[in-house]
Amino acid sequence: MGGRLNVESPTDSESLCIILVEPKYDGNIGAVARSMKNFGLSDLRIVGRKGEWSEEARNRAKHAQEILDNCILFESLADATSDCSAVIGTSGKREVGDKISFRHFMLPDELPRKLEGVSGRVAFIFGPEDIGLTNEQLHKCDLMVTIPTWEGYPILNLSHAVSILCYSWFITSMNYDLRESEEKRLLDPELRDRLRAEINRLSDSMPTKDHKRVGIEETLLRVIMRGLPKDDEIHRILSVISEAADAFERDVGTVDTESN
Repeated sequence: MGGRLNVESPTDSESLCIILVEPKYDGNIGAVARSMKNFGLSDLRIVGRKGEWSEEARNRAKHAQEILDNCILFESLADATSDCSAVIGTSGKREVGDKISFRHFMLPDELPRKLEGVSGRVAFIFGPEDIGLTNEQLHKCDLMVTIPTWEGYPILNLSHAVSILCYSWFITSMNYDLRESEEKRLLDPELRDRLRAEINRLSDSMPTKDHKRVGIEETLLRVIMRGLPKDDEIHRILSVISEAADAFERDVGTVDTESN
């Protein structure tokens, strides 16, 4: 009971990191480390925490002490995801309706299909136990996932949520040899940042009402990233977005000059 075999870690185990944003309870941190160990993962990152691990965290981690020992602490979510090609936010707060502009969540069983055959580091982001990730933090994510639960008591324990998403990733990893031969890859982190910056520039320069700009920016990001495009595809998309932004900025400059 509780033992382990001397076997290699799952394929691509270093390509996934778990990021906890301002976790409140040491016991949950230890339990998350144990859940990660169950699925052969080791890259745990925590945002907004300082200090040593408590006895409670150590006890809950069981045989995953090395995950706590090697955990990296960050001051900001941006720093924690700086080497990641895809950032996946999680939330138990779901919205319904035809006019939702932001909270378009995937389900865990969709992740294997989305992540199948990709390379590049993926981050799963989990918020504090009481409030979860804020809208501002979710805005920094490329994809979003929610775990369907009974509406009478919908919010999962932090380590349970981590376990479910780690399992979804694990299914993909263990079926590595069954994947299609076509090579896929996630975006280079710098290219991902450039895409977000250019989409922001495009929305800022468009001749539209200010309250519509955020929705335009979010929709473009979600639609593009939902397809997990390759680097060469993003370069083509970027050229179109950049030329469009340049054109809008020139038009604004022309109008300003004529008005003077």
